[in-house]
Parts: sequence; structure tokens; C-alpha cells
Amino acid sequence: MSYQQEKELALRIVAEAAKLCQRVQKTEGGKAVKKADTSPVTVADFGAQAILCQGLIKEFPDDPVIGEEDATLLQKPQLEGVRQQIIEQVQQSIPSATSDNVIDWINWGNGKVAPRYWTLDPIDGTKGFIRGDQYAVALALVEAGEVKLGVLACPAFPRENGNKGVIFLAIRGQGAVEIPLEGGTATPIKVDSSSNFEQLYRIESVESVHSDRKVQTAIDQRLGLTYAAKQMDSLAKYGAIARGDAHLYTRVPLPQFKGKKENIWDHAAGVILVEEAGGKVTDLDGKPLDFSVGAKLSNNHGVLATNGVIHSQVLTAIQQEK
Repeated sequence: MSYQQEKELALRIVAEAAKLCQRVQKTEGGKAVKKADTSPVTVADFGAQAILCQGLIKEFPDDPVIGEEDATLLQKPQLEGVRQQIIEQVQQSIPSATSDNVIDWINWGNGKVAPRYWTLDPIDGTKGFIRGDQYAVALALVEAGEVKLGVLACPAFPRENGNKGVIFLAIRGQGAVEIPLEGGTATPIKVDSSSNFEQLYRIESVESVHSDRKVQTAIDQRLGLTYAAKQMDSLAKYGAIARGDAHLYTRVPLPQFKGKKENIWDHAAGVILVEEAGGKVTDLDGKPLDFSVGAKLSNNHGVLATNGVIHSQVLTAIQQEK
């Protein structure tokens, strides 16, 4: 299956959502409010989800959508100002949108896993977005538990010409490309297949709570890594591996979060990007990530993404640290 219609829609709505994020970043809307789990959320998170869901509803109304955000928070009276900012931002992209439309579009992301569904993260790396660093607008199509298409818009991602802003696209069996955020030629990308650990880079989250740094350091020593890990917020890390800027990414649960499972929207688009660029992604036990069971990767433990060449060696080092 070519997924041509899905590709064209995904590229269009992810680019539009990224434009909204860039607009909001220049306003007070770039400041965060806290969700029930204390994680930050901004006007851009809600606005981007509304744009993504509106496009999906219009072209694929029968496809469930599983997104990160929910508009329940916006019903609080003290957030009336935030709600109005979201509506106004969405209306700049979709002038006909009403306030009810925007809330309904956001809540369309409350779908359930089905044989075919979409999953999205309107802003992965909200803290990076707030700081003005890396973040990603992520969208993926899943069929029968396998990611078939993934798109990442990374407005702060560096390009070779010195500019910033990239859209990464991958379709199962069709490879991976990067496209300038403002549009232009799609350039095929591939992982760097180097295997000399002394010359390889691990990439990790800026936020230390996302992974067990102590275990990661021990694994680095076992592997013989000599360079300090690169740090990057969001799913953009998968883009760095797919493009050859880094070679491995490990997400090792901290002891206090041992039973915590990863969200599907935090990985789906990145998984297919790395795989179609020639790399490999599994959990820390070497099992493929299972996107068929719900909003969480309930059947998996942690995440490992590599250039593929070194994958088995990294898995061995991980097992030795258990």
C-alpha cells in the first residue's frame, strides 16, 4: 500500500500544527499550565492537537485517534484566558473554527486502539518548547500493531545549510526522508552504520528523570563509548539517529518508575523513522515495541534505538547490567 493520501494529509497538518507552535512560542501562550500529573502543557499543545485532529476527522473519520491531550483541563474557570488563546490560535489556521469545534477536535484524540488508528503528540518535549530548544510535532499511523507511517516536525532541528526546521517522514517499505519545514525537496536519510564504539555517540533526553543515568553510564563503559552523550529534548532524538547524527538511544526506567510504561505517542513516529533509515528499535529485552494493546507500551520494558549494526552488542551490555 502506498499510503499516498495519508502521507499528503500528514505532511500538511503536521506542518500547519508546527506553524501554530512557532506563533505561540512568540507570545504569552508559550507559558505552561500544569496537568493533573504535574507535567506542563501550553496553548500550543492544545492548539496543535486541534489542528491535527481536525484534518484527520475530515479525511479519515472512521480512524480512531489517540493523542496526548484532553480538553477537560480547559473547563476550569481560571483557565478561561488560556482557552480563548487556544481558540484564537486555531482560528488563525482554520478561520471557520468555533470554540466548540476546537474543544471537540482536541477531545477527538481520546480514541482507543483499533486495527487501524492514528497516534499523535502535538508537542513532544514541551519543556524544550518552553525553553526555546528542541521539540517535535509527532503523528503516526498504526495498522495491526505496526507503525506504517510516521511524521515528525522539528522546528528547531538544525539543517546542513545552517538554517533550522525539518520535517521527517517515513513510510513502511519506502524509506525515510527529511524535508525543510517551510517545504522543498525531500532528501533520503540513512543511519550512520559505524560500529567502532570509540567514535559513536549516544543521545539522551535533557530531562534526567526520563532514564536511569547511572545505568546508562555503566552501559557506556561496557561498550567502550568515549564521547559524552548528546542531549536533546523530544522525539527529535530519533531524527538524529535516522540522519546519522547519533548512534544509540536508551530509555532505561528509573528504579522508582520501574512499573511505568511508555506512551505510544512518545515513540511511534520515531520508531518507523529509525527503522526505515536502516536502524533498529526494540525494548531493553530485544522485543519489538507493541503498539496493539493501548495507549501504553504495556508489553515492553524501556526502549533501545540504534543504527542497527550495534544493536545486539548494546542489548548484551544492557543484560549484563541487570
